Amino acid sequence: MKQSEVKGLSVAELQEELGKARRSYSDLKMAHTISPLENPIQLRALRRTVARIATELTKREQ
Repeated sequence: MKQSEVKGLSVAELQEELGKARRSYSDLKMAHTISPLENPIQLRALRRTVARIATELTKREQ
């Protein structure tokens, strides 16, 4: 998810997306622990998406 997409979401949508992204990241990380992923770059992309969403939520709280 790009930063421009994140900025267009409401706070409720951001919180929902953050939950989904964190769940996906933990599932993917667990799968990678059990057997290596074909594309481990997915982990980095999801981790950065989680950070983008969390950062935008923090900005909006201020």
